Amino acid sequence: MGILTRFKDIMASNINALLDKAEDPEKMIDQCLRNLNSDLGKVKAETASIMAEEQRSKRELDECTSEINKMQNFAVKALEAGNEDDARKFLEKKSSLANKQTGLQESYNIASANATQMREMHDKLVNDINELESRKDMIKGKMAVAKTQDRINKIGSSVSSANDSISAFDRMEAKANKMLDSANAMAELNRGAKDDIADLTAKYANSASEVDDELAALKASLGK
Repeated sequence: MGILTRFKDIMASNINALLDKAEDPEKMIDQCLRNLNSDLGKVKAETASIMAEEQRSKRELDECTSEINKMQNFAVKALEAGNEDDARKFLEKKSSLANKQTGLQESYNIASANATQMREMHDKLVNDINELESRKDMIKGKMAVAKTQDRINKIGSSVSSANDSISAFDRMEAKANKMLDSANAMAELNRGAKDDIADLTAKYANSASEVDDELAALKASLGK
């Protein structure tokens, strides 16, 4: 049957494995539910059709078996009535029906196996859908928490990066202070040592010259 070929993967499907492999389980579970519900509609229709075929095959088999039993009973009655020719005809009809019964039995066995397989597919789909429905909110809740944690991790990374930048700024400031201190020290060295004696000599030299000039002026005013 074509439906059995089309849906053989349904029987072997593992929903948990599909979700584990999914990059986005939240979207995957919604897609799985849509696909499974679509498949379930097809499987239901095909299962009903195959079950109807099973019932039809069973009815034909039962009718044939009933006819065989009737021919057997009529053959017995014909013999009891002393009509051997009639009994032979009933037995010939019974033999013909027995051959037909063999074919009907084979058809029924196939129809019954197909119906059983389709019912198994149907039941598995229903169970998978129920399982996903019950887990959907839980999975989506976990995804929401995971996304929030991911945002927190990114913010933490940004803060760490900012701290690195601040540390780098502090290092540059310390380096600038060190360079300034070195430059000031070099300027101090370049000015040389202070000559106190020279300054003191200049002080008194200027003071003596002023006194001598004032003394000369005073003598001149006195005519001496």
